[in-house]
Amino acid sequence: MINDLDKTLQKMLASEIPSLSEAHIYFDTPDDKFAPSTPAIDLFLYDVRENRELRSNEWQVERHNGVAVKTPPFVRVECSYLITAWAGDIASEHALLGSVLRALLRHPVIEASLLQGALASQPLPPPTTALQPGKLQSVSEFWQALGDKPRTALYYTVTIAIGLYDAVQEPVVIEKVVNLGQL
Repeated sequence: MINDLDKTLQKMLASEIPSLSEAHIYFDTPDDKFAPSTPAIDLFLYDVRENRELRSNEWQVERHNGVAVKTPPFVRVECSYLITAWAGDIASEHALLGSVLRALLRHPVIEASLLQGALASQPLPPPTTALQPGKLQSVSEFWQALGDKPRTALYYTVTIAIGLYDAVQEPVVIEKVVNLGQL
């Protein structure tokens, strides 16, 4: 499912930024060994966690022709990315990061037409957030741990729905019969 999210973001950004091909959109750790073909952007997935505010325990029930289809609730999961630009010089990197930012802000939700693989069956379009505080405790410690110099970066989070169980079909009760008798 996360791989499908990566493919979705890759497709979305490549379609929004004509100067950037899918081959120049990476999902690698931006450490001192990372050497992309430039210009490039890197979407490093650094945090995956359940969004408990969107948690639901309610099953969805749809009735059709005497059959009820019960769908269990989805688990809502936030996938947080640190996005960096790689272009050789600071001015080009900032220009590329600006293009990425505009593209991300155009999509407060990811439209169904962009969703790839298992994400295509999402019950709702995945909401996104950009420019919100990241979940990294210390950005400077993050870059130090990777052995690289600090870089300008964007925080981006996509909330996807993950189904854990299949829907259940059951006949709809349309009649109640009560038998009365003497004891």
